Amino acid sequence: MITALNNARVFTGDEWLEGATVLIENDTIQYVGHNPDPAVVIDNSRDLKGACLAPGFIDVQVNGGGGALLNKETSLQGIRTIARAHRQFGTTGMLPTLITDDRLVMEQAIGAVEEALSLKEPGILGIHLEGPYLNPNRKGVHQESKIRSMEEGAITLLSSLDQGVTLVTLAPEKHVRGTIKELVKSGVIVAAGHTAGGYEDYQSAFAEGLSCFTHLFNAMTPMNSREPGAVGAALDHDESWCGLIVDGFHVHPATLKVAIKAKQRGKMMLVTDAMPTVGSEYDFFELYGQKIFSRDGRCTTEEGTLAGADLDMATAVRNTVDMLGLPQSEALRMASLYPAQFLGLGNKYGRVKEGYQASLVLLDDAGYVLDCWVDGRDMAADGFSR
Repeated sequence: MITALNNARVFTGDEWLEGATVLIENDTIQYVGHNPDPAVVIDNSRDLKGACLAPGFIDVQVNGGGGALLNKETSLQGIRTIARAHRQFGTTGMLPTLITDDRLVMEQAIGAVEEALSLKEPGILGIHLEGPYLNPNRKGVHQESKIRSMEEGAITLLSSLDQGVTLVTLAPEKHVRGTIKELVKSGVIVAAGHTAGGYEDYQSAFAEGLSCFTHLFNAMTPMNSREPGAVGAALDHDESWCGLIVDGFHVHPATLKVAIKAKQRGKMMLVTDAMPTVGSEYDFFELYGQKIFSRDGRCTTEEGTLAGADLDMATAVRNTVDMLGLPQSEALRMASLYPAQFLGLGNKYGRVKEGYQASLVLLDDAGYVLDCWVDGRDMAADGFSR
C-alpha cells in the first residue's frame, strides 16, 4: 500500500523542499521530491496544504506522560499511555525512562519494554535507566535511600534487554575502573549524570566508552576556573553527546547558547525529562510517596526542588528557536537527527529520505503539531489529537 503526502514543505534533515511529495510504502519512505513516477499506483493521497513535514521527534528521556509514571506503572499499558501522550507532541520514537528505584522495579520496567518491543509498540525504541548507580551528592529528586553501588549481577541486569536500545545514566566516579567498558561491550550506551566527579574522572570514562551527558548542567559538577568539572569535560569532548532541557527553568537560555556554541555541532540534542503531567489534565503527581507539583510548566517538590519537567518535544523545539535564537532547521535536527545518531539509528530515523522509516511529524507555521506518523502508521487513526 502506497500513501502520497502532497504539497508539503518538507524538511529532510538536510534541506527544505517546498511543495514536495513524500511517498510511503508500508513503513518506509520510497520517494521525496517534486516529480514522482506517474506509473506508481497511489492507494491513499493527502494534501498537506503547505504545512511543514519533518522527521519525527526522538526523545531519549521520558519519565512519564498522560498521567502515567514509568516507576509506578512498569507495565505494557503504562508504556502505551506514556507513548500515546507524547505522540500528540510529535514524539515518534522514545526511550521510556526509569529513575532510581529498587531492583525489582528495574526488572519489571525492562520486562515491560521488552514486551513493548516484541509487540512493535509504536515509537518504543528501548529503555533509559537513569540510576540507581548515581552519586548521592548530586541526587536531585532521586531518592537517596535507593541510590547504591552496583550490586552483584548489576551489569547483567543493565544489559538484559534483548531488543532495542539500552541507555544507562550513572556517576562514573562511583564505579571501579572497567565498569563502563564492560557495559559498552555488552551493548549498553552509557551516559554520565547525577555526578560529582572531576574533569579527570570523565577522561577515564571517555576512554572506556562513555558517550553522553544526561541533562547537561543539571545534577553535575559545574565548570569553574581551576576545575572544569562535568560541564567542562562535556563541552571539551568532541565525540560525546549532551541532552538539553530547554524549558527556561532547568538552565538559563544564555547558558545554553554559550554551551551550544562551544560544543561540536551535531552533539547537542533536545530531551524533555517529561513527567506524568505532560499530555494530561493533572497538575501534580506522586514520586517516592511525595507530591510533585506542576506550576506554570515547572515541576517541583513542595520545597522547590526540580523534579523532571512538564515539557514536550514540540515545545522544546519552539523554545530552542524562540529562547536560543537557533534556526528552525537546527532545532528540528536537535529533536530528531542528532538523537537518532546518538542511539545508533541514524541510518533509519532522523531524515525524510528514501529508505528511511516513515516516522514523521506535521507542523503548522507556529510549530504546533498537526499529525504524526510512526513507521508509516498515521497516528490520527489511533486517536491522535492536538
